[in-house]
Amino acid sequence: MSSKVYEFRVAGRLPEQEREAFADLDVEEVPAGLVFRGEIIDESHLHGIMARFQVHGLDIVWAQPVHE
Repeated sequence: MSSKVYEFRVAGRLPEQEREAFADLDVEEVPAGLVFRGEIIDESHLHGIMARFQVHGLDIVWAQPVHE
């Protein structure tokens, strides 16, 4: 897997101090959740980010590469 930009839509909110765990991603508040966006370098990085969402109690609604 080569580097790709991904978007992740998650249900739930994240306190500002916990957003530091996602410093490698941009975050946008949207109705009913958050959208994270950033460069994913490989498959293990992708799985690591998805695991971080789970640790912080955020349910992934969708995750997809962004075609720029």
